[in-house]
Amino acid sequence: MKVLFTGRKPVSARCLEFLHSSGIEVVGVLTDNHLSVSPTADTAQRLGMPVLTHEEGRDALASGALQVDLCLSMLYWRKLTAPFLNTPRRGAINFHPAPLPQYKGCGGYNLAILEARTYWGVTAHYMDEAIDTGAIIEVDSFEIDPERETAKSLERVCQERLFSQFKRVVTAAAASQDHLPTTRNVGGQYVSRADMERMKEVLPTDDVRRKIRAFWFPPYDGAYVMVNGVKCTLVDGTILSELGDPASSNLFTANRAETGAKS
Repeated sequence: MKVLFTGRKPVSARCLEFLHSSGIEVVGVLTDNHLSVSPTADTAQRLGMPVLTHEEGRDALASGALQVDLCLSMLYWRKLTAPFLNTPRRGAINFHPAPLPQYKGCGGYNLAILEARTYWGVTAHYMDEAIDTGAIIEVDSFEIDPERETAKSLERVCQERLFSQFKRVVTAAAASQDHLPTTRNVGGQYVSRADMERMKEVLPTDDVRRKIRAFWFPPYDGAYVMVNGVKCTLVDGTILSELGDPASSNLFTANRAETGAKS
């Protein structure tokens, strides 16, 4: 099976390792190699996989110069259009870090916390011309604690679940000459990147602590307030304690062991 892979972040590098170890030929990789740090590009180059620009991949598919059985997308940030969707013989599969059909587009991690969801999920689905609307192959659901998660911590959990899902779905796709069984992807809400950015501003009626956790995703701007025309990201004590150096102590914060001894 010949695969065209699109994706970024460490989980995508792990996916390339899995494809390589499974004997699946990766004929091209589209990633964020234009950035100074690109784990996916580094892994592709180490494994001898061609790294292409988005335009190179699109044109090679459209001209027939690139023959592909399956297109796979793991957290790729650009919309894939007709050549990527229609040329692969076995379709194009996306791995989405939210449960479908409920949560389409961006902002899934944020909404999971803002809406106090007690479960979340990651989804494998076939791609079509719209965003996150193609037929669903699998939703992997799991419990979360909306009172403790941040957007960043939920991303870590989801990347582990996405990698496991990727291995299951790709193994099944490699064993089948046809599309995998699916269910309909109808309804839900779509959140654009602009919508997500608008949600970050802290309003007087907001649960401030929840909103801080919902948008804590460094190095990106988090929940914010405007001070003298300056956008200021907010943090609270919980996040500050997580950022602290465990090898150092704070004179103004009671040590847990000392507190327990005095009680």
